[in-house]
Amino acid sequence: MTTVTARDMTLLRDALGPLRDREQIALRLLESSAKHSFDPDTELDWDAAVEEGKWFWPPELLSLYGTPMWDRMSEEQRLDLSRHEAAALASLGIWFEIILMQLLVRHIYDKPVTSNHVRYALTEIADECRHSMMFGRMIDWGGAPTYPVPRVYHNLARVLKTVSTTPGSFAATLLGEEILDWMQRLTFPDERVQTLVRGVTRIHVIEEARHVRYAREELRRQMVTAPRWERELTKVSCGEAARVFSVCFVNPQVYENVGLDRREAVAQVKASGHRAEVMQSGAKRLTDFFDDIGLLNGVGRRLWRSSGLLA
Repeated sequence: MTTVTARDMTLLRDALGPLRDREQIALRLLESSAKHSFDPDTELDWDAAVEEGKWFWPPELLSLYGTPMWDRMSEEQRLDLSRHEAAALASLGIWFEIILMQLLVRHIYDKPVTSNHVRYALTEIADECRHSMMFGRMIDWGGAPTYPVPRVYHNLARVLKTVSTTPGSFAATLLGEEILDWMQRLTFPDERVQTLVRGVTRIHVIEEARHVRYAREELRRQMVTAPRWERELTKVSCGEAARVFSVCFVNPQVYENVGLDRREAVAQVKASGHRAEVMQSGAKRLTDFFDDIGLLNGVGRRLWRSSGLLA
């Protein structure tokens, strides 16, 4: 494959317009990182007590909201469900961020080590390390257990980390970041939610905005410059990742741990029009972007629809 130089990049464009210079983007992101980065260990009050009567996640974003089972639950049980679902989402976030860090290390392995692009990737890896520790502390603070993804998907991720193409890695990165980011943007200003949880989501939203920009710009570049086989494979792998993500989004063990019938809860979540709308709303900005850059064609679109994240 022909090497694409910085000068050549000014001549390349996709459906969204001309591609920007990789080094200039990375420099701006590095400047933003220097101004707007946080240390959760000192920024947040981890000694604060859990606030009585406050949610751990906005009720409208909980999986059972609006279902017949939700109507039968007591307020105490609903609040407890929010505590466990917040822990499940934080556990999912840690899993995704550990995968992301490994994919980023692979991406920069053969890149110029003095470049802004590599410097920013290393900066993002440091961010993700802090985020993973922050999510772990939040789970522990709330007194809920961790919720690992099913073993089959845990092991499937080992394969992904080994064989993923570069555009596939950035597509999976955005999938893991943008839906949770949409939910967290609704969470951190919500005064019904625990103050510490709001602080966690605020830090994550501010720092994650840079990560999304980096991944979007690099994915656009890859979809223009990668060989056709790689682009076609990315469409399929991205669609399969969407299916796995939607399955893992809420661990069914959550329902048992708050005293609900697991099978009935899972069935009601699957049948919930509200839940489908929440997930599709959370994914819409991402699916619109993927559609614009040609990732939702053919088999990829069918897989995304089967995931429930695309109407």
